Amino acid sequence: MRIYLLSLGAGLLVGIVYSLLGVRSPAPPIVALIGLLGILIGEQAMPMVRHMLRGAPVTVGWFVEHRLPHLFGELPKGTDARVDRREPGGRSPG
Repeated sequence: MRIYLLSLGAGLLVGIVYSLLGVRSPAPPIVALIGLLGILIGEQAMPMVRHMLRGAPVTVGWFVEHRLPHLFGELPKGTDARVDRREPGGRSPG
């Protein structure tokens, strides 16, 4: 989660600097986001092509194990809803 907040902070800082300098963003926001999506897809295409050229199949399991971690980075870990939230001794918190 920290990396996402740092990224947001960096973007806000750049936006403030652009505003102070009276400069507009180099691309409309949706165009920039679509361009970033293209970069991510392109980064994933070459490793998949190399994998297929070696004669190995590209399965969903392979993609999840080898490409998804790079595509999304380290995702935040949530709490397990099945964890018993009672305090020691069986009392409920609160």
